[in-house]
Amino acid sequence: MSEELIIENCSPTLAGIKTGSLFSVKITEGTDLYREAGQLNRALGKKGIRVIPIKRTDAYALIYLYRPDHLKKDLDDPQASEILRSKGYPCESPECCIVQLIQRLQENGDFPHEIGLFLGYPPADVACFMKHPCKGVKFCGCWKAFSKPEKAKRIFLKYKLCTEIYRELKKKGKSLTQLAVMTA
Repeated sequence: MSEELIIENCSPTLAGIKTGSLFSVKITEGTDLYREAGQLNRALGKKGIRVIPIKRTDAYALIYLYRPDHLKKDLDDPQASEILRSKGYPCESPECCIVQLIQRLQENGDFPHEIGLFLGYPPADVACFMKHPCKGVKFCGCWKAFSKPEKAKRIFLKYKLCTEIYRELKKKGKSLTQLAVMTA
């Protein structure tokens, strides 16, 4: 997992302005995802960031980089909890929910729509997307915004600017651990 790939796909999470990010890596001979994830967890864990492979095929792996404290707060939201419960998730802890998400990803070819909750998307938008993926969309960016399109536009712009800044900082020699911020 290259630092460039992580910066390109996860800068807002590294910066502490997004709960989680997903990215895929190509599996080649000699790829040891768990060793690489372990190294990243040792480096980024001090900043409150966790990295886990959540799906693997022969050709690629899907990696989830997230902030456990942000995820707990997001999943404690009553609407988020209700969505997850309705889908059979055990809501005792975010970790239990992640285990269930991993099982769903392994069992199905499609992404479960509730995955947006693990990425910090607004529960109201996730709920609308689950009911009618195309009906009532007010703005598209990182997710389909069904409510509060102006707020969504500001967030999307913030994510884009963050990625551009992190890209430039990486070019200037900053490491992933230097770019990852500690959040309270």
